[in-house]
Amino acid sequence: MPNHVYKTIELTGSSPKGLEEAIRNAVAKASQTLHNLRWFQVTETRGEIEKGKVAHWQVTMKVGFTLD
Repeated sequence: MPNHVYKTIELTGSSPKGLEEAIRNAVAKASQTLHNLRWFQVTETRGEIEKGKVAHWQVTMKVGFTLD
């Protein structure tokens, strides 16, 4: 197994539907310009409340990818 060097970035994804979709949205967008994405780690979750109901989810995460 070769040695890998990783770079880590921080992203925030959002969704009105839930946490999982917020994560998927962020990873999908990052994969449009980055390659070799390998892992993510959720570091913060928060949401927006409108009229007494949860209206929007936000998930901040670290995303790691291998360098060429």
